[in-house]
Amino acid sequence: MSFFVSRNETNKATAKYRQEAESKSFTHELWDWTKSILVALLVVILVHQFGFNLSTVRGNSMQPTLQEGEWLFVNKAITYFKAPKRGEIVIIKESEDFTLAQHLFLVKRVVAVSGDEVQGRAGFLYINGVKIEEPYTDTPIQDGDFGPTEVGQGNVFVMGDNRHAAASADSRRFGAVPTSLIQGRAECIVWPLTVADGL
Repeated sequence: MSFFVSRNETNKATAKYRQEAESKSFTHELWDWTKSILVALLVVILVHQFGFNLSTVRGNSMQPTLQEGEWLFVNKAITYFKAPKRGEIVIIKESEDFTLAQHLFLVKRVVAVSGDEVQGRAGFLYINGVKIEEPYTDTPIQDGDFGPTEVGQGNVFVMGDNRHAAASADSRRFGAVPTSLIQGRAECIVWPLTVADGL
């Protein structure tokens, strides 16, 4: 009789041990999954904030280079290592000085950098007195002459590629832009795939 009682107690103890082990195993596995998800989320946030992201083109100020609705691959990391150069397409965060209401970010081309003198004359762009060839535009500047303006330290002068009258709100309207407002450099069009290409 005592043999059966002892065996029954042993079975109960074994079952309880298994149940506890399974419970611990499930809890351990759940914690592992939670840690993995949290690490993945942290990596995504860091990459989005400091590395790369996608930006959608709104408006027509960068035509014919960029069209409404295209997705751009934006290199944010480059802003920590290199100053913007002439000809680069950049994403700019709006400031209170030039808020355009409908957009939080602007896509523009850097046409002049710190120390440059920029001027629009007779439909053409001049940098430091030299007429600039701009193969990315499809018309001379139609908004009239501007400048000459010297770009201050830590600033860039940006324009939209669309040079038709009143087609682009840019540095001709709100002045040079501090490089601290540049969020990244547009590297290429990633969508739609039919036009995906480098810039």
